[in-house]
This record gives sequence, C-alpha cells and structure tokens, in this order.
Amino acid sequence: MVEQNGHTPANEKWDVVVIGSGMGGLSVAAALSRTGHRVLVLEQYETLGGLTHSFSRNGFSWDVGIHYLSNVAPGEPERKVLDWLCDTPIELVSMGAIYDVLHIGDTEPLLLSRPFEAQALDLKERFPEEGEAIDAWFDAIHKGKEAAISVLQSRAMPQPVGAFMAWWKNSAIKQWCGRTTAEVAADITDNPELTAVFFAQWGDHGGRPSKASFAVHALVSFSYLECGAWYPVGGSSEIANHILPVIRQAGGEARAGVKVGSVLVDDGLVVGVRTVDGDDIDADVVVSSIGARETVDQLLPEDLGEDDWIDEIRSFRSGISHFSVYLGFEGDIEAAGATKANHWIYPEGEIDAVWNEAPSGSPPGMFVSFASLKDPNHVPGPQQHHSGEIMVWTDWSTVARWADVPRAERGEEYVKFKKEVEAGCISRACHAALDGNDHGPYGGCVLWPRRNA
Repeated sequence: MVEQNGHTPANEKWDVVVIGSGMGGLSVAAALSRTGHRVLVLEQYETLGGLTHSFSRNGFSWDVGIHYLSNVAPGEPERKVLDWLCDTPIELVSMGAIYDVLHIGDTEPLLLSRPFEAQALDLKERFPEEGEAIDAWFDAIHKGKEAAISVLQSRAMPQPVGAFMAWWKNSAIKQWCGRTTAEVAADITDNPELTAVFFAQWGDHGGRPSKASFAVHALVSFSYLECGAWYPVGGSSEIANHILPVIRQAGGEARAGVKVGSVLVDDGLVVGVRTVDGDDIDADVVVSSIGARETVDQLLPEDLGEDDWIDEIRSFRSGISHFSVYLGFEGDIEAAGATKANHWIYPEGEIDAVWNEAPSGSPPGMFVSFASLKDPNHVPGPQQHHSGEIMVWTDWSTVARWADVPRAERGEEYVKFKKEVEAGCISRACHAALDGNDHGPYGGCVLWPRRNA
C-alpha cells in the first residue's frame, strides 16, 4: 500500500530509504525494488512524483515539469529501461515530425523538424548561403554527442578502465566537451541569425550557450533529431502511476507529506533518517535525490570529519532558474495558432540571456507549451478546455529573498512580484504563440483566470 498521508509508524527498518519522489528518486527506488530490496520513498510535498506530477484547478489540468521526452522511441535503450522500471509500459505518443517552433525577432517563425536531413533542408531553405555551415553544425552535433557519451561511459567504468578510455578519447573530449556552445558555433559561422537558431533550444538542458559545454547541447539536440519528441498519454503523472506499483509489489512504500530533517549517522555509517516530526526510520542505505547542495546543507550532520567533498559541493554556483505561468483556455486554441509543437520565443532576437531584472522590463526569451494538444486522452468538453504553460528563464537572485520564508508569510511584496512577472510573461508569449494580446481574447479563446481589458 502507498501511504500518502505523512503517517510514519514507529520502529521501522528498511533496506533503503529514498528521499524525494522525483524521476531520479522513483527510478532508483524501482530499480532497487526490482532487485529484491524493500524501499521506502519519502516526499515532503503533498503529491508524489516530483516534476512528473500533475495538478488541477477549475476544470483545467497541468503537468509541472514534462513538455516532451526524447530517446523513448520503441526499441531505444532508454525506453527499455523505462519499461523495466514500470509495472506495465507507459503509453507514449509521438508529437510528429515538427516538435519545436522558433520565433526570433521579427522573422517568420521557423519550424524545426526531424530527422537530421529534414531539419538541414529547412535551415538551408531559410539560409541558402549557409549550406556549408549548416552541414558543419550537424556534423559537430554528431561528434559532440559521441564525446559526451565517452565521458559518461568512462565515469561509469571501474577507475582504471575509465581512465584509459578518457585518455583514449582525450582529443575529442577536449574539442567538444571543453568548449562552450557559443565557441563551437563561432567557429562554424559568423551569421548572427543562423547562430541564434543553433542556440535557441538551450533551455532543454538549462545551460546558457556562453557557459555550457557544447557536448551537453549536442547530446540533447541529437536525441530529438534522431528519436523524435514524445509525450506520455494521460499526462506526466502516468510516469509515477506506473513506477509506484513496482515499489509496492516488492514490499516497499511511498509516502507524501513526510519531510526528512536529517540523515542519521552512527560511528561514520549512515543508519537511517529523522523526519522533521522527530520520527526515526532505520535503513541500511539512504539515497538522497533532492540535489547535492540541498543534501549537504539540509540533511547531513556537521561533524562528519573529512569534508573536502562537502566544500566542493558548496562551491557550485546556482544553475538557471525559471518562472512558470500556467494558463487555461476556453475555445478552439488550434484555430488561434496553438500547436502540439513547443514555441521558443525571443522577441528581440537575444538568445543567450535570462530575465535578471524581473519583474522590471521584459523577459528576453520564453518557452510556450500546450500539453492538452499533445495528449490524445485529453477531453476538452463542451467549453473546449485546454491547458498551456509559459516558462521564462531567470536568475536565482530575483527570488532568493523569499527562499526560506513560508509561502503564507511572504507578504504583499511577493504577491505583487508574482503578478508583475505573470503580466510580463503573458503579454509577450501569448502574442507570439496565439493570435491575440494580453488585453483580450486569443483568437476567440478566453484566457483563465479571466482578465479585464
């Protein structure tokens, strides 16, 4: 049985406790369950699934984290692993040949299709003088992907074998992993419009082109071009719905509403966890999937002794943050311009930028997605209910002052901040992705919550 009420029985003993029920936590819990371990998953939020969970309000439903998946076409190794982690295979549907649409400045939207050959033809039609550069870019994508896989394989092998492989592939690793996406693109073309197209989907991996390793960009781009984009039928919550039974069937449990306060250590060995309510849960192994820095700062005791690795983790800089605005629509959003394909929108043509000044000014870039159009099981009903989401990248500093303040205690300044961010996102994103503006109907559709003109 999966308990979701935060109840923690006394005197518990588990083979493994997993902290966090996101994709990482559920995957390791299911894999351990498949190999004969009794696993307890603890999730502080009220719903299991992390960024794979969904929520509903006023007749609309939204996914909180998944917009499309790659490397899950039938027969792909990753798909086989996912099927193994589930009690029954998750039904995934293809988004079709066109999976992304780029809106860069005032230029005509550019539809990105797969496979490689199709996208290369699309780009050469838009940039007829840049054929050689476009071929060079896709060649770099192939080589960068191979270099990234070499690094991953070397780190997964026993140290001597991994070190030899890293040495053997050193030249390719330095060329593709040791340079940023911006540096690789600059070696290929000096056309700013084409460079913008090469960069535009950096939000898929969260590394800005001037800072992220090109190999990461290549790995993610390759996956969509090779295998296409896919979406779980029924929404992202189907992932947890298919994984959780595997944990249960092995004698394990998953509990929502249970926040772990600390990891218990005895004589240098981890022996369990203590919840914020003071309940101790014994375990031979504890796996934290809440993030390295969060684990170090929030869960570990201070007297661990050797702590060089802790200092190294604390030296990591914060990654890219984002705002999400969840939208509900009533009406025919496809007639208004919405598509299964996602929309990447850069109104001023500035790609390598985030909204550092939020809520002042306007977001330089955003991502718009309509999940209800991707899901063949979605029933819009007589009012034609559809869901959409806007994501805008920002810096953690814009919201850091509220990080340790409970939501109910953040005050009017926080409410005002959220409203201004929402207005800034909607005014630009929906104008590009739908036929309308933030003061009225979107191609005949009504935006929820309703806004006054």
